[in-house]
Amino acid sequence: MTSPAGGPVTVSITRQLEAGHEAEMVSWLSAGITLAERFPGFLGAGWVRPDTGSETWHMLYRFADQDALLTWEQSPQRQWWRSSAAGLGVVESRVEKRTGIEGWFDEPTTRDVSDLRAAPAPPPRWKQACVIFLVFFPLSLLVNWASSELVPDLFLPLRVLLAVLVMTPVMTYLALPWMTRRMQWWLHPKQS
Repeated sequence: MTSPAGGPVTVSITRQLEAGHEAEMVSWLSAGITLAERFPGFLGAGWVRPDTGSETWHMLYRFADQDALLTWEQSPQRQWWRSSAAGLGVVESRVEKRTGIEGWFDEPTTRDVSDLRAAPAPPPRWKQACVIFLVFFPLSLLVNWASSELVPDLFLPLRVLLAVLVMTPVMTYLALPWMTRRMQWWLHPKQS
């Protein structure tokens, strides 16, 4: 996955751990974060468990852009760190990479949150709504005007469908990530 215009990339990994290895897992995760912190572009990392007895561990790490992420993911340090978990019974079950707004502002619904060192707190939902509006309104206006000019006689539901088909990828891959970067000063004022 490439990050549009070099924006931040967040990686979410779900891992399963055999019971009885929690202390080793915490040490292993801390070692991985310590290694990643030394790489340019590292923005933060942490982990969450649904509850204290859970065997499921959700891990996040974030880099400034796709190049910085690749440097970390292809590094010998990361390869060594990953191989050091062989005796813990760690099984990676899901890996997801995201950029831009795409749901990363949702607050965790878990009780056991550990070491979210450099991860930013989510901005208030009203600020998220404002950023989405700043993208959606002008884009919607433009696409609806263009569709009324280009295909004025098209049945209204089909014209709306056409507009949505055009707007969805533009908002997801271009407009929202671009606007999120431009509004970073407002979304996260203490970090800007």
